Amino acid sequence: MIHVKARKSPYPGSQVQRFPVPDSYVSWSVAWPEYEPVDYTADSIQACPVWADPDYRKEGQSEHGPQFNALDGKIDRRSFLGCYELDEDKLPLNPMGRTGITSRGLLGKWGPNHAADPIVTRWKRKAGKKVIHKRSGKPILQFVTIKRKDNGEWAIPGGMVDDGELVSATLKREFGEEALDSLAASTSEKNRLRKLFQSIFSKENSKEVFTGYVDDPRNTDNAWVETVAVNFHDETGDSVGQLDLHSGDDAGHVQWSDIDQSLQLYATHCRFLKSVTELRDAHW
Repeated sequence: MIHVKARKSPYPGSQVQRFPVPDSYVSWSVAWPEYEPVDYTADSIQACPVWADPDYRKEGQSEHGPQFNALDGKIDRRSFLGCYELDEDKLPLNPMGRTGITSRGLLGKWGPNHAADPIVTRWKRKAGKKVIHKRSGKPILQFVTIKRKDNGEWAIPGGMVDDGELVSATLKREFGEEALDSLAASTSEKNRLRKLFQSIFSKENSKEVFTGYVDDPRNTDNAWVETVAVNFHDETGDSVGQLDLHSGDDAGHVQWSDIDQSLQLYATHCRFLKSVTELRDAHW
């Protein structure tokens, strides 16, 4: 896979233009002395929030830099792709190649920034029966999708793994924060819904569909997103499938959407959904 969205300009949340990288020069194995990437770290990251790394290139901090390719205290700096190389400044090199931007952009960690994406699904039903797609002859899956506040794109309600946090905990937390908290519902109703969806977030209902590098528009030469995408499926529709989500909610931006190859989603989320349809023998 050659990353595409990780080379697009402008960089998210800015007017920064990446140094153009043709497909033939993405790989680090291809010599390119003319390569002059833009050095960019967003102001929000330079402000050093507690979840972000400091800029270890600053004077006096290089000796206390991260332990890359290792479990560095509570921070997992290992990549799902194996050991990554370091550049001459002892900073990680994106294992998928050049992006046209160095430093961290909007990402907090040097190297891999680990995320988790919960894909919550149910069968599309009419009068209690599964809806079959005319073209494929297979039942249609629906998944919970949110509209991202930063760019307006529809996406799976995932997020970053906190330092020392289990991925399973991140999956539950992100679905609660990004999906349920978006609903225009009372506190008591949200608490009821949380109890409802907790029943589906179990090992018995979970199937891992992807682990690895994400072609994310926030990626840089020195920082990138990796994720674990897990499908939580409500086969009968009597738990999470009962959630009445629709785009018309006052708080907006959370709904059940049919899974289909025509979907336009953030980063490589469509790739994850295709894997889910293969797993469930559903329409794509």
